[in-house]
Amino acid sequence: MITAIVLIKTSVARIPEIAESIAALDSVSEVFSVTGTYDLIAMVRVPKHDDLADVIPGRISKIEGVEATDTHVAFRTYSQHDLEAAFAIGLDA
Repeated sequence: MITAIVLIKTSVARIPEIAESIAALDSVSEVFSVTGTYDLIAMVRVPKHDDLADVIPGRISKIEGVEATDTHVAFRTYSQHDLEAAFAIGLDA
């Protein structure tokens, strides 16, 4: 699974509507409204690298009010949840 972190600049007056439209896309797992240079951050997860083109420039960038995107592709994913699950294997709750 390929994970991309997409930083998104939007029309400020429509941040909630744009966030909901992005979150409704199949390959988007989360959308965060944030402070700073960007207005939203979307987590995109796809099976193949080529699928990123369908999701990011093909769908996210075409949503009305999306002004710019900056995409970062993850090499590896490190998660506290994954570590906890690994240590819990075989333990009864």
